Amino acid sequence: MNNENGELEIFFLPFMAHGHMIPITDMAKLFAARGVKTTMITTPLNAPLLSKTIQRTKPVGREINIKVIEFPRPNSGLPPQWCENLDSVPSQDLFMAFFETTSHLREPLEDLLGEHRPSCLVADMFFPWATEAAAKFGIPRLVFYVTSVISLCAWQCLKLYEPHKRVSSDFEPFLIPDLPGEIRLTRMQIPEFVRQNANNYMTQLLEKVIESEFKSYGVVVNTFYELEADYAEHYRKVLGIKAWYLGPVSLCNKDPEEKYHRGKEASINELDCLKWLDSKKPNSVVYVSFGSVAKFTASQLTEIALGLEASGHQFIWVVRRNKEENDKKDWVPEGFEQRVEDKGLIIRDWAPQMLILEHEAVGGFVTHCGWNSTLEAVSSGVPMVTWPISAEQFFNEKLVTQILKIGVGVGVRKWVRFVGDRVESKALEKAVRRVMEGEEAEEMRSRIRRLAQMAKSAVEEGGSSYCELSALIKKLSSLGF
Repeated sequence: MNNENGELEIFFLPFMAHGHMIPITDMAKLFAARGVKTTMITTPLNAPLLSKTIQRTKPVGREINIKVIEFPRPNSGLPPQWCENLDSVPSQDLFMAFFETTSHLREPLEDLLGEHRPSCLVADMFFPWATEAAAKFGIPRLVFYVTSVISLCAWQCLKLYEPHKRVSSDFEPFLIPDLPGEIRLTRMQIPEFVRQNANNYMTQLLEKVIESEFKSYGVVVNTFYELEADYAEHYRKVLGIKAWYLGPVSLCNKDPEEKYHRGKEASINELDCLKWLDSKKPNSVVYVSFGSVAKFTASQLTEIALGLEASGHQFIWVVRRNKEENDKKDWVPEGFEQRVEDKGLIIRDWAPQMLILEHEAVGGFVTHCGWNSTLEAVSSGVPMVTWPISAEQFFNEKLVTQILKIGVGVGVRKWVRFVGDRVESKALEKAVRRVMEGEEAEEMRSRIRRLAQMAKSAVEEGGSSYCELSALIKKLSSLGF
């Protein structure tokens, strides 16, 4: 159904975490640029962030609207200042409570859908109940995935075949059956609640997420076909899921101001950051960032500092500290900041990642393999040092290091939700040198630059993602007649 004016109208419901809110906002921009009426749904504490991001968007196509729904306060004892955004959760103990709390958004969402009757609801993967909520009003729901297609395929195969239950130890590799590319993992590299066969809210939520792929109208993914062609085919044809690949959505941001203000307010002035990079030679700087959720211990930060210094390469390092521990400890090695004063730039909390990765001075990226960061590195043509921590990041690492051969692993062996597996400074030093020096580094750089060009072509008129978006808009429009 289309709205009362007969036009296509899409509501977008992001999960309350920056790594989810940023790409779904970019996706909304893509629809708006094609003339589709688009509306973002969010909660009071998240509305200012979305509003600032949208206001800085250069006027292309239609404006994006924002509708605010109140976030119910269940009797969970969650402080209101953080219970509306996962990135503000102060401890691991409360992580699962946050996901449980978000289920209380269903009732206000249904009230909104009933009042406005949009043509379609695009809701984040972590809201599996959104399919039934939309169905009450005859509204098709699309599942928005912030992950790679390889990870979506891998989750389905793990669920179906359970190969991790047939190995004799936690560190014995197993092959993921029926998945292209001969991907092998260990039990310690999959989520703890999966390997422990736990029955808790998180495992139940993931079951419902997977079920919603089949029950919803379809799936939209922030990727492009050429990057994951074998897995894109597998997902559609073997697993039988209706999917549209619309990325890289970050490339909708053309203007430097849009890139700088994407997400939270950066902790460094745009001009200061670019001035520092402009003073460096091409491919001479390593960018180090582990996303918006991971926060390392003081001892691990010390190892990172020592590894970067020993590599001999200049660096930009985004540091997010684990406040539970690091407020009490000095993690900076003695004399470190003085020794790297001209070679290293430390940014605390939030950095303008797109601007940094696109700068010619940046030649390598130490990353947690979150899909947003991985795709932004691909789009910028920057090889990666992979340091997966949690979520689906070990699958993304396999794509980067084994399938595409555009990065090298630092040697992480364990899935750990927030703080990451222990990595020694020498391992980081070695991995950084591999992506920055010699013939192997040049080969990786050559491969990823070809992929960067494919990414840009995919979102341009006539490209694979552009055509998929056109086909999706046409399909949704046809449902109203």
